[in-house]
Amino acid sequence: MAGVAASGAPPRLDVLGLIAGNRSLPILLAQQVKSAGVGRLVAVGFEGETDPSLARWVDDLAWVRVGQLERLIRVLRERGVRYCVMAGQIAPKRLYEVRPDLRALGLLMRLKERNAHTIFGAVIEELRREGIEVLEATPWLRPLMKGPGYRLGPDPTPEQMEDVRFGYRVAREVARLEIGQLVVVKQGTVLAVEAFEGTDRCLLRGGELAGPGGGAVAVKVAKEGHDMRFDIPCVGPGTLESCARAGVAVFAFEAGRSLVLEEQTCGELARRHKISFLTVGPA
Repeated sequence: MAGVAASGAPPRLDVLGLIAGNRSLPILLAQQVKSAGVGRLVAVGFEGETDPSLARWVDDLAWVRVGQLERLIRVLRERGVRYCVMAGQIAPKRLYEVRPDLRALGLLMRLKERNAHTIFGAVIEELRREGIEVLEATPWLRPLMKGPGYRLGPDPTPEQMEDVRFGYRVAREVARLEIGQLVVVKQGTVLAVEAFEGTDRCLLRGGELAGPGGGAVAVKVAKEGHDMRFDIPCVGPGTLESCARAGVAVFAFEAGRSLVLEEQTCGELARRHKISFLTVGPA
């Protein structure tokens, strides 16, 4: 059987599992995985979250409800999956609406802190106990990761770049404290910090606080030691549409640690709404 590559190149695998959340990333990943020559791609989707059109790009798609940990594991084991990847989000509010099965309930009861990192980290450990190793999806997604100097849309002004650098420092500290990964600033003032509500709502809140003239600057980062196995920072058309609604003038994201989804559409939106969309920080 083909094994996992030791380098940063995509592993050579006969069978790969895909635990698929919402939005377009699971489909983009499936396309990259199949083009890389993985023999069989087995996906598990979540009812009400995963895009059903994922079925076109995988060899097998099974459905579970959010919180059905035992069924998720059983689906993967029955299909001979030893290695899998995670891609896509689960809406944050679902963590409080879910009715967990007994296995998921036991997992949650063992956690002293309950956030995305602790919950998904514990899920990865449960999979490992069942002989299923969760891999980083980044080797397949390198073409979507943008390095230093990347930009779409208009050039930011010198004043906006000052806010980008300020927001980057603040966002890294907020991420270190595991509060969130995004801040919205204007003229050296922090307007909004992402917490449980997620990126889009944080952008709207920050844009509102920027006043009728808009012009806020948003910066998104990944925290140090960020576990890319289950949470790859992503930006895409939805991000730019939220910026446009909020009157955000600049959206900066961390170079070498963020994926750009549907890049052509992002370029069109950045030009149409006159939003500077660019990378910040070291690769």
